[in-house]
Amino acid sequence: MRVLADESCDFAIVRGLRDAEYDVLSIAETFAGASDEQVIEFASQQRRLLITEDKDFGQLVFAATKENSGVILVRYPAMVRSGLVDAVHELLSEQGETLYNSFVVMEPGRVRLGRSV
Repeated sequence: MRVLADESCDFAIVRGLRDAEYDVLSIAETFAGASDEQVIEFASQQRRLLITEDKDFGQLVFAATKENSGVILVRYPAMVRSGLVDAVHELLSEQGETLYNSFVVMEPGRVRLGRSV
């Protein structure tokens, strides 16, 4: 599974997924300062799931109908972030390929999965 972590994404997710041998690129490492439009376009071109904590990607996907290969929006408050990496890993392991072309909102104890395209 190929993943692109937005700059807003907690870097612990990047490290955890790499440790689990996922193919993870980080915008902070490879394309720092890129606009949201550039990030979603890059993810789509590379067919990577975009993991972000930036709600603006919902606007790009639904209102602006930007082409994408799938977005995972993480909404975890500071007090429960200790389980975040495990939750993302579990989501990717359980849902796998079904996450492509979907818009997913992850909250503690809840995952909402909808089609984005």
